[in-house]
Amino acid sequence: MKSKKYIPIAVNDGIGFGAKLKPKQLAVLGTYLDEDTDIELTTFQQLIVQIPEVEWEEAKKTFDKVGLQYYKVGKYVKNLRTCNFCKGEEEEGMPVAKELNRRIAGQVVPFTLKPAYTGCSIGCGEPLINDIGVMKDKNTFELYIGGKSIGRDARIGKLVKSNLQPEELYELVERVLDLYRENGKKREKFYRFVDRFGIENIKQELHIT
Repeated sequence: MKSKKYIPIAVNDGIGFGAKLKPKQLAVLGTYLDEDTDIELTTFQQLIVQIPEVEWEEAKKTFDKVGLQYYKVGKYVKNLRTCNFCKGEEEEGMPVAKELNRRIAGQVVPFTLKPAYTGCSIGCGEPLINDIGVMKDKNTFELYIGGKSIGRDARIGKLVKSNLQPEELYELVERVLDLYRENGKKREKFYRFVDRFGIENIKQELHIT
């Protein structure tokens, strides 16, 4: 008898007001899980689950119907970690967070990359201590890279550019990811890439003065 193969998948309710799941989403998710399967809750507002490979195509269609967002697990850009958007969708830039997540989540990179976003200077989404951090400042955005949240060498990210409009932000983040893909070593963590390549060299490659 062949053993059942599983696909590890990260799921959540997408970008919204806090990390939530609806009862119907949990019910649907449960139909694809074995009774004794482990479910991991991550700090990136995701559940990591194991879906039987033979059921994956059907599961995706069902997840889409109930609004469950799903992402690959491994050497990809994770979904955008966000704050709770305590002041409302437009004021804290939720549409920008949603669009940025749509563009970058799931992209292949040398090592798992964690992006984060916050809608104000309080920084609840912890953008300064993640690989890529975006902070809204009034009506523009700031981009930080190379943060690290754990270990004795934990540190905040380095500012790449401020006063960005949404389209400028999307383009710049994608160029940063391109640079990492082209120059990062195999399994090189992003903060190590930033250290090795150098923030000034990165800015030069990105044509930022």
